[in-house]
Formats: sequence, C-alpha cells, structure tokens
Amino acid sequence: MADRKSADGDTVVIKKYANRRLYNTATSAYVTLEDLAKMVRDGVEFVVFDAKSNDDLTRQILTQIIFEEESRGEALLPVQFLRQLIGFYGGQMQGVLPSYLEMSLDAFTRQQEQMRGQFQKAFGAAPGAGLLDEAVKRNMALFSDAMKMWPGFSAMPGAMGARPAAPQPDAPAADPLAEMRRQMDEMRTQLDKLSKS
Repeated sequence: MADRKSADGDTVVIKKYANRRLYNTATSAYVTLEDLAKMVRDGVEFVVFDAKSNDDLTRQILTQIIFEEESRGEALLPVQFLRQLIGFYGGQMQGVLPSYLEMSLDAFTRQQEQMRGQFQKAFGAAPGAGLLDEAVKRNMALFSDAMKMWPGFSAMPGAMGARPAAPQPDAPAADPLAEMRRQMDEMRTQLDKLSKS
C-alpha cells in the first residue's frame, strides 16, 4: 500500500517521472496525489525527487495537493489569507514567514490535542458528567432569567420564572437533563394555554 513507511522506518522516497507519474520506491508502486495526501494525514514522511534530475520537488507536490483539495470544494484556506500570503512573496518578511507559520501550526496542533484530552477526561468518566452538567445548569439559569423578563410567563403559576418547590430532603438528586425536559414540557403547556386564550 502507498501509505506505509519503508521497511527501515526512513522517509519514503517518491520519484516523479517525465510522464507526471509518481512512483513510491518503498512499495514499488505508482501512486496518485490522493495517495500522497493520505500519507500526509497518516503521518508518513516522504520526499519527492525528479527521477531524471534528482531535484527535490516535495514543496511543489505538497502545494499541488493543497490546490487539488481546495479545487475539490474542501476549502480550508480563506481568500484573505491567500491574498496576504501572496503579498509576502518578494517582501522583507518572506524569510521569516515560513518559520512563523510552522510554529503557529505546531501550537495550534498542540492546543487541539490538549482540548481533545480535556474533553475525553471530562466526558470519558460518565455520560452527562462534568462540563455537560455545568453547561445544562448555566443554560437553564439563563433561560429562567430570560423568561422572568416576560411578564406573561413569570406571573402564571407553574411558569418557568416561578420559584420551584424546595426539594424534599430524602429525594435523590434530579438528573439535569430530566429536569430540563420537565421544564420544557411545562413551557409547552404554558404556551399552549396562551395560544388558546
């Protein structure tokens, strides 16, 4: 397969021939730009050399992959970013920009991994625990406060803005999602009553 590293774990060498075909020397098979894009996503390191002149074509091939992805409707790069990027060619910042972009993407990738870890930690223990419970409580409080601003809802008995009865000391803690469903049902009932009158 085209997405495997060479047997000794080195960077895979891709040769580009005059007929524009790309040859993976690790797998002894021809590959496409789509195969190379998959290798990038899989974290496989590769370099592309011209088969005749031995020039390094890696940058051009990676740029071509980006062009193919963008033209396929998988737009990732905003137009304004592309304009600014083109504007840097030939300017004083051209030498600094590549390392800056590389550091920025590395930082973005690290932050993304940290966020994944935090979400897994928060939601991995039990469904509905941690951040989700807090978010539900905050949303319900905001919703209740918003409903108090509408005189019709806060004046009606059992309305969202009305103070709920104090929970019984022996009663188990209510599930926040069940409580939210109950309150939504109450709100539907109140809306039905309002629409009929």
